[in-house]
Amino acid sequence: MRFQDNVLKEYLKNVYFICGTPCGGKTTVSRELGRRYGIAVYSADDEFSRHQKLSDARFQPSMNKKFKDADEFFGRTVQEYRKWLTDNTREQLEFVILDLIRLSKNQKVLCDCDLSVDEADALTKPERVAFLIREPADLMKEYCGRPDHKGFSDYINSATDANCAKAVCGETLKKPERRKMQWDKR
Repeated sequence: MRFQDNVLKEYLKNVYFICGTPCGGKTTVSRELGRRYGIAVYSADDEFSRHQKLSDARFQPSMNKKFKDADEFFGRTVQEYRKWLTDNTREQLEFVILDLIRLSKNQKVLCDCDLSVDEADALTKPERVAFLIREPADLMKEYCGRPDHKGFSDYINSATDANCAKAVCGETLKKPERRKMQWDKR
């Protein structure tokens, strides 16, 4: 264990992380637990635009990558898309941690975010993180059918070949290589 990890764990001792796969129920569970127990809910996805405005292309290049249209965005290989998505999430994590330190100073916070097991281990104790895993048969149909993903649905459907774009995106999100889903016994 590194000293920095202990410091982060102390600052984040009031934070509980809800992580996992797309359509796994992270947002639903976080919101319900927050409502039921009066706990503040923090969504990394909801904060992305604000974080992007604060970011610097020199240090957060993936967060600042511009795509001319849906064809360019979804026209990447699964490996390219996956790498960009992973890098984007890692770059935003610094902003998320700063927000969580501030928000959790005097209250408990549920954080709906995307962490690998190793990242979660560096930030918190195992009993403060839950991974919700689900592999729907048709991830894109389910993902695009959600009211809170209407903007994404409109964007992917604007691609010249929306079915191809959905296939690439679905494969990218289905089994990300970066996820290590079992918490090692420590």
